[in-house]
Amino acid sequence: MLNVGRVRTVRLNERLPIVIKPIGVIHSPFKELEIMPIQPKSAVGKLGEVVVDDAYAAGLQDLEGFSHIYLIYIFHQCQKTKLKVIPFMDVVERGVFATRAPVRPNHIGLSVVKLLEVKGNTLLIEGVDVLDGTPLLDIKPYVAKFDQVVSSRDGWITAGDDEISQKRSDSRFC
Repeated sequence: MLNVGRVRTVRLNERLPIVIKPIGVIHSPFKELEIMPIQPKSAVGKLGEVVVDDAYAAGLQDLEGFSHIYLIYIFHQCQKTKLKVIPFMDVVERGVFATRAPVRPNHIGLSVVKLLEVKGNTLLIEGVDVLDGTPLLDIKPYVAKFDQVVSSRDGWITAGDDEISQKRSDSRFC
């Protein structure tokens, strides 16, 4: 049985080299934080492009068969790190790992977007919720058989679909 609940010390190997390089750029209609949707759910109909560097274009083979993809990226305009934040959909301070705030220790973002077309090294997407020029780290296909969770809990989030779809970003985090 796991010993859950006890605080344990973790020794990180700080000498372990971790090198992550962007593989492309995400383009969106959003040039400023104040007009950017906070999640793909609030970006319905918003089109964008993902331009993958030519060196990685061969990796896009067979991607067109998927309706949705995960985009993994860097919150490139965010320089701060906080462990407690007041998220967009709340007024209570929360631990950053219980939110999707960009002020995370590694500033890594994740979005599920609709894949409309693959053309060479460019992907046309819908539901883009990032700033124009966002560095892309990786792409993974969304596979309902693997990824869909039928019985899930949303923790502290109580916002309804209408509230989420109307919410826009602001400068509180970056």
